[in-house]
Amino acid sequence: MGLKKKISNLISLEGKVAVISGGASGIGLGTAIRLADAGAAVAILDINPDNGQKAVDQIVASGAKAAFYRCDVRSNDDCRATAAAVINDFGRIDVLFNNAGVAVRKNTVDLTEEDWDLALDVTLKGIYMLSHYVIPHMIAGGGGSIINTGSGWSLKGGENAISYCAAKGGTLNLTRAMAIDHGKHSIRVNCICPGDIDTPMLRGECAQLGEDEDEFMKDAADRPIARVGTPEDVANAVLFFASDLSTWVTGAHLVVDGGGIA
Repeated sequence: MGLKKKISNLISLEGKVAVISGGASGIGLGTAIRLADAGAAVAILDINPDNGQKAVDQIVASGAKAAFYRCDVRSNDDCRATAAAVINDFGRIDVLFNNAGVAVRKNTVDLTEEDWDLALDVTLKGIYMLSHYVIPHMIAGGGGSIINTGSGWSLKGGENAISYCAAKGGTLNLTRAMAIDHGKHSIRVNCICPGDIDTPMLRGECAQLGEDEDEFMKDAADRPIARVGTPEDVANAVLFFASDLSTWVTGAHLVVDGGGIA
């Protein structure tokens, strides 16, 4: 019993507050549920208020604390106001999961400037913008954990995905730089690199490419662990970085892809 108690204490997020961008669906929602299961109060940020409120209702129904904040992570005003609102409502921020992202599946010739700006602004600028306003609160609170969503394509290139690969490659090195800057503040910054995860975004990529969905998902499962990933697979990795299981881990990345880039 003593050993079990020690492990449960390491993984517990009781009394902590987690902020999750892109939290209304997919990996964000799966992670919000997992962190709430571990005891955290969760602040779900998204641009979709209907899905955001559904997510909050689901978490609250399980007995956990949650609130929704409409936030466009590209917006300085939104990020500043949201960070302040979370502090006002919950009193602290211990975990920031920078998860909001956009996947535009086009090559260099076909990609428009507007496509490029959307992908880079949401996926990469959004990490900077939200962190810019959250980190001072973490410093005031004595530290915290920031987890950024990268991709297997943070580590290698992919077909018809130049803006996505650029944003996710930037996410990985941004993570390292943030870790160097804020270790002295007891803030750990790490990156998860998922493979193909069964989310609305992945199925949206299939639609963009004009491919048959069954074949697309079958191809996505072609890896050593022969299935498409689930949001829960990624959520477990985020929980590791958010919890005291990883107190001496910062500037790292964890590939969660069933061996896809092994």
